[in-house]
Amino acid sequence: MRSIISKKDTNKRKQIALGVVLVVVMFFSVLSYSFQGGSNSNSEKIIYNGFEFLNQNGFWFLELGDYTFSFSYNPNEVEKINLELNYLDSYLGKPLYIYSEDTTSGAEVYQNLFYNNRIVQRMQPACLENQENCDENSPVKTCSENFIIIKEGNETEITQNENCVFIKGKKEDLVKLTDGFLFKILNID
Repeated sequence: MRSIISKKDTNKRKQIALGVVLVVVMFFSVLSYSFQGGSNSNSEKIIYNGFEFLNQNGFWFLELGDYTFSFSYNPNEVEKINLELNYLDSYLGKPLYIYSEDTTSGAEVYQNLFYNNRIVQRMQPACLENQENCDENSPVKTCSENFIIIKEGNETEITQNENCVFIKGKKEDLVKLTDGFLFKILNID
């Protein structure tokens, strides 16, 4: 006989799985970053709008002041975003809420804005007010707070409504779109 699994248990399992994946991604990115020191001779380097990107171990690294950012794609590999978005200083020292249907894209934001650089005060999964299919244990937030929503969809688009940024696209494009968003808020493009 199969046991009945409640929606609450299913959502909790999804949250735990997302947490485990984020920890694994963070561990391996820190590990790969630690192995990069001194072996720059085999690294590819590009200059984009005066910013130097260094490719090591499959990631593109950018140093900006005291911060080190890492991306899956370099700015030449993503589409330029022709949209006004809040820049990085609007996130500085404030909580950031995220809802992501793609683990890798969510990890890209987490790694760059919280884990590596501590730009945001804290980062937490949440649900947007009136959002369907959201974990009942996640806090419900509005666009008055910094919120990034990454969703799968047929159309590719990045939009901003107040402090909410919506990143939508096909699953295979979400990481590129997320990197494009990060380049935009860093004022790289």
